[in-house]
Parts: sequence; structure tokens; C-alpha cells
Amino acid sequence: MSQKTVICMKWGTRYGPEYVNRLYGGVTRNITGPLRFICFTDDKTGLSQGIEIQPLPRINLPEAYKWTPWRKLSCWQYPLADLEGDILFLDIDLIVVGSLDDLFAFAPGEYCVIENWTQKGRGIGNTSAYRFPAGKYEQLFEIFDANPDQVLGECGIEQQYISKYIPNQRFWPADWCLSYKHDLVPKFPLNWLKPPALPSDARIIAFTGRPDPDEARAGQWQAPWYKKFYKHAKPASWIDEHWR
Repeated sequence: MSQKTVICMKWGTRYGPEYVNRLYGGVTRNITGPLRFICFTDDKTGLSQGIEIQPLPRINLPEAYKWTPWRKLSCWQYPLADLEGDILFLDIDLIVVGSLDDLFAFAPGEYCVIENWTQKGRGIGNTSAYRFPAGKYEQLFEIFDANPDQVLGECGIEQQYISKYIPNQRFWPADWCLSYKHDLVPKFPLNWLKPPALPSDARIIAFTGRPDPDEARAGQWQAPWYKKFYKHAKPASWIDEHWR
């Protein structure tokens, strides 16, 4: 059985090492066969044994963008950490709740990504979870690295740039990768009455912006008072089972 490679990135202080460790735990429980799990980071403190630690890859980023998701483009350079084959990238603030084997079996050798929940039908991927073939699109990194100001002026966020560069991207089946706040939290007023339920076919639950997983577990949602009527959710009890 061939090795499966999963990578993630951690920088700055918003997310502690427990986010990487819990992601690693979720991956190991939901994948079969040999696994290589890599964290590219500027601080290896507190990371669990079994996680391969690599330094943050080099990328030419203007200071204002140095610690933004644009840094994720650095993983497209080739060679990088001896990566080969299909590589699954996961944000560290998501929760793995089901088998990841299908994410490796789906459209091998192609770039696969979540269809962005807020831009359905517009051909934009959401890079909370995506799989890319090492080396196939290295020019995506090289073009940005050579002239970041031009790319930044043309594209608001990195996932728009990737979708523009790879128009033949493949979207995961919609029920595999879900958004906590867009898919799981009931619409107002039911969000005040019913807790967010976990669909049985889900593989990944993404937490974009707020709330973070620990906040969702406790039923907390940081938002201005005038948005609290719809930015509210009851505690999600299933998070304890899967986020560990």
C-alpha cells in the first residue's frame, strides 16, 4: 500500500501546538496505510511525536502579507521536503470526522479542492483542504514569487489566485468537506433551538473565521452584538469525540 502524505502549516501565536496535535490525531484515526504527516512551522514547541517537522518554506511576501494565507502558496514550490505524488493539505483549525482515504482516491494526479461555500458556481476553491500533485504546478509558486505585487493586485486571496491559475480544478463531493457555520449551524431562528448536527457522510469540518473549534464546542461565537441573533450556535457535543 502506497504512502499517503498529509501536510499542514502553523505560524504565529493564534493557534497553539494542540491544534496540530489534534489534527494529527484526527488524520491517524481516519486514514489507512503508511502515513507521512508534516507540519511546516516556525515553532515546533509542543508538537507530538510522529509529526515530521519542517521549517516554513521560503516565499517572497510583502511585509503586510507575511503572516496571511498567502504563505500557503510556498507549499507549491518544487522540490520541497522530498514531497512526491499527491499531497493533501489541511488547515490546522479544521476537524477530521471521517475517512480521508476517499480524498486520496478521488481524481488522482489532479488538483482537488473544496468548492467555496460562499461562491458556489463561480469556480472558486476553498483551500482549507486541498490535494495537489507535487511538482505539476510549480509555476504557480514561481509566478507569484517573482512578482508578488502584481498577483496581489489582481487577486484578493490566495485561493482565488490558485483557481484562476488552475481552471480545471476538481471539487470534492459537496458532502465530504463541510463548513461549520455555513452547513452545520441551523438557520435563524433554529440556531437558538437546535445544536449543529454532524452529517454521517462528512470527512472534514472547516472552521473559517470564527468560531474556532473550542468555541464551537462551548457554544461561543465572537461577534458584534447586532449580529448575535444569527451568529449564535448551541454547543456542538460531537467535537469532543473527533477533536482530540
